[in-house]
Amino acid sequence: MRYAIVIEKSISNFAAYVPDLPGCIATGHTVAETESLIREAIEVHIEGLKADGIPVPLPSSQVEYVEVSP
Repeated sequence: MRYAIVIEKSISNFAAYVPDLPGCIATGHTVAETESLIREAIEVHIEGLKADGIPVPLPSSQVEYVEVSP
């Protein structure tokens, strides 16, 4: 499965979350580290859902960019 992720810059690190998997988050010092950690978090999150007998949400979010004038 392929889930959309959102990575945001904060003052001292980066944070990522998965819109289709509420509560699935990760933080890292770099974008690359954050991507790696959110991938692991998704796998653990899905394993937890399955273990608890909760259906795993299918990926449904889409990501697009919109250009605007500053």
